[in-house]
Amino acid sequence: FIGAEGSIFKTKTGEITLNVSNYDLLSKTLRPLPEKWHGLTERELLYRQRYLDLVMNDGTLERFLKRTRIIKSIRNFLDSSGFVEVETPVLQTKPSGAIATPFVTHHNALDLDLYLRIAPETYLKRCMAGGFEKVYEFARSFRNEGLDPSHLQDFTLLEYYAAYWNYEDNMRFTEDLVKHVLVEVDGSLELVFGDKHINFDHEWRRVPMSTLIKEATGIDIGKFSSARELKKAIENRDIEIHGIETMGFGTLTDNLFKKVSRPTIEGPLFVIHHPIELSPLARRNDNNPAVTDRFQLVVNGWEIVNAYSELIDPIDQRERLKEQAELHSSGDSEAMVMDEDFLTAMEHGMPPISGWGMGVDRFVCLLTNQENLRDVILFPLIKPLIKPLTKPVSGPVEDSEQDKDDNLKTTQGAV
Repeated sequence: FIGAEGSIFKTKTGEITLNVSNYDLLSKTLRPLPEKWHGLTERELLYRQRYLDLVMNDGTLERFLKRTRIIKSIRNFLDSSGFVEVETPVLQTKPSGAIATPFVTHHNALDLDLYLRIAPETYLKRCMAGGFEKVYEFARSFRNEGLDPSHLQDFTLLEYYAAYWNYEDNMRFTEDLVKHVLVEVDGSLELVFGDKHINFDHEWRRVPMSTLIKEATGIDIGKFSSARELKKAIENRDIEIHGIETMGFGTLTDNLFKKVSRPTIEGPLFVIHHPIELSPLARRNDNNPAVTDRFQLVVNGWEIVNAYSELIDPIDQRERLKEQAELHSSGDSEAMVMDEDFLTAMEHGMPPISGWGMGVDRFVCLLTNQENLRDVILFPLIKPLIKPLTKPVSGPVEDSEQDKDDNLKTTQGAV
């Protein structure tokens, strides 16, 4: 890096040029950039050395600047709608707020096992119990689950909660928010994703989860009263679901939907009325108490938003958490556990609430035409190499053949 001073002029071809009268060396560059014409193209290196990707590929820098504009647009829309941004704990004594497997850590000073949050939900609801009417948080969240292009263990989750709303109000607001961001950031209500043209310029359809599963498999989940019976129906149709043996009814239904229905949805589509076993924090539907007032926004086979009318009855909530805790004890690692502090807050009283969560990274993928979440996260987690990617500058520039072999063994399947 060089600092220069002098007079500015234009060449005969109109190029703005600096006639340097003095210069200083600001910092040293000890390594060369990748070769100019071929650039940095190997996918794993793009993730491991994102700083070089940003320098060499203009499209990468623009993609992350667009991510910033998307988040800013969402935040401004929420602020202008009367929401207040808050912060809640990342380290929690109970893994709650979603059905997922948590990461476990240890607090040395307190000699206490803690969990990285899987969602900020129960703490945001505590805010509602304290008198906030509309709150939101962009929350880094962590789930110790499968790794694929549409799932990461460390991701950005946006959640908001609004008093005196129900899930119908929330669906209307969701349409308004998403359409606002599309127009403000892209200037259009049509997204190009790969070879697809996804049109958002209409009223989005609403279809019950049970209807989508029945259309795909012929299985009517509403007719089953136990996980054992549903497992048998799934196995009779040769549908393979990993870990089916330990799943409760709710987790089983969710995995069945993800396997046979969700990948086929181009969207935007609101999937509504999830089974109550799958939604331990959601309000029962008045017309059918076996399902909840819940919806998911699905686009391109991805769940972008999950939302519902919140359960605010502490007695009903306690019973549901007891059922979840029993499932957790019997081996369902994604089931929730009892959270007495959260129940105590509910017992002090909460207004009617509708809550909402968005996978921000997936939403950014849609707006930037990226199929892999790692392409919209600056520094995604990747398994470390056995040997350093490069040698110190005082040593040879090239890796030895043995280093290359060792790293190949490490990186296979790492991304």
